[in-house]
Amino acid sequence: MMDLRFKDELAAMPDLHHRLRRLRWFRATFRASAKAVTRACGVQFQIDDARLTRAFLDWIEIAEGQKVYAGVNRADFIVFAAGVALRELIRHDPARAVTGLDAPATGAGVSTSTQEIVRFWPEGFLYTNYCVSAVAAIHEQEFGTVPAIDSCADDLRTWWSYRENVAEVPACAVAFLDRFLGGEPNWIAPGHPAARHAMQAVNPALQGAAQPAIQGH
Repeated sequence: MMDLRFKDELAAMPDLHHRLRRLRWFRATFRASAKAVTRACGVQFQIDDARLTRAFLDWIEIAEGQKVYAGVNRADFIVFAAGVALRELIRHDPARAVTGLDAPATGAGVSTSTQEIVRFWPEGFLYTNYCVSAVAAIHEQEFGTVPAIDSCADDLRTWWSYRENVAEVPACAVAFLDRFLGGEPNWIAPGHPAARHAMQAVNPALQGAAQPAIQGH
């Protein structure tokens, strides 16, 4: 299952939602997340700051352009924004697993299935765990609750599908994050917030608003 111990580090930062929208904090928390995965799973990462910065800038551009939907369903928009961040991290791929892929997990409470997922796609696990932890921390700060992680997040077969799909259509990362967080993914238009089921449940006027998935820049 996702290792959400890093969520507590994030939740301790006041006004996390706004801090993560600043490059300095985004980079610092991402590096801290990589260290947390290293402690838990034994895999060490090399981070390319230039790629990480490009992922951040592309994420912010998209999120700012869609922020009107935060007024429709703020809790769901936080998940959507994290999904876009995940999409950009996967697309720019700023991390590389460099050591520890064959080492046993070093932290307590790391399941065998999680170890298998980390070995299968260490970078994808890092990006996903970071975004899931951010959603959990922000929801805890703003709503007092933490989304439940779906059991599919612990299934290596799901991660095979996840990796294959985002390689072809990066916007599918948004839908997979929804799935991991127990939401109802929109596989047709994952990159368009008006097409999200949670948005349409609050504002039925958005129904039929499906748009093509966001393509790469």
